[in-house]
Amino acid sequence: MTNATTILLVGHGSRGREGNKETINFAAQWREQHPDWRIEVCFIEHAEVLLDEGLDRAAKGAKKVIAIPFILNAAGHVKMELPHALEEARARHPGVEFIVTRHLGMGREIFAVLQNQLDRLMKQLAMPDPMTTGVILLGRGSSDAGANGELAKMARWIFEDNDHELVDLAFTGVTWPRLETVVQRQVKLGMMQIAIVPVYLFTGVLIERIKEQVERLQRQYPQVSFALGTHFGFDPGVFSLLDARVGGEQLEGAMLECDGCKYRELAEAEHLHDHSHTALPAGGGCGHAHGHEHGHAHGHDHHQGHEHSHPHHHGCSHKHD
Repeated sequence: MTNATTILLVGHGSRGREGNKETINFAAQWREQHPDWRIEVCFIEHAEVLLDEGLDRAAKGAKKVIAIPFILNAAGHVKMELPHALEEARARHPGVEFIVTRHLGMGREIFAVLQNQLDRLMKQLAMPDPMTTGVILLGRGSSDAGANGELAKMARWIFEDNDHELVDLAFTGVTWPRLETVVQRQVKLGMMQIAIVPVYLFTGVLIERIKEQVERLQRQYPQVSFALGTHFGFDPGVFSLLDARVGGEQLEGAMLECDGCKYRELAEAEHLHDHSHTALPAGGGCGHAHGHEHGHAHGHDHHQGHEHSHPHHHGCSHKHD
């Protein structure tokens, strides 16, 4: 790779400053592993450097920019907002080639990270009988059924590669079921231990809420032993996956199977958002509180403690994380 190429990690962004800080520190460690690579970071929302500015910075002095969606599941941000921003960046920098890779996704690499988490939790529980130890994969939740389905695939792979009687999904927001419901079900079905594996890249507001939830559940079910995993953080498997993304085939302007879909183009008018109001001031200030309501339904995954009204398929309207 030459100095004329910039790798741009595009994170989601978190209202919790520690989450963005971890992402930046992750990039610093990745840079140390590849001192010849120029690696930059930006975020889609809730950060100092947002997507447009990040693309402009990456393009400066470069002939090629490789954008990597540093996001586990593809929903509105990856499917719509990032392609739109790249299109505008190409117009602003006609002399620069912009390439995008797939997001991290739910493949064998992430499965290995989840399996390692589960192995550690089982040791923490003193290796109990897996037939009485339920597993719960806890994701952020998205209104994009495909993104939720990707997590369901991971649950199935965990089930097939282990001996657990129950491997279930739960979500912290947007969709169902929630953690409390799944724990209640597993306890009713006789689980004596429950291993909860959060499917999160970095810490943030929701990781802290999960810890509080599990503490409440432990008090509610004192006869059950709980073991809670943590976010992926600096797991070596994530570094390896990014290396593969950089070294793999990248198609100019293409990123997902839905690229070019006329229905996506129609949906963009409703789903695309200007996130400039979530930009934090230079120097890492806290910025303004972001508890506003958009006042309309939309399909992207605001999953960092971002509350707003949201109609669901069962016809109710309520607030979610």
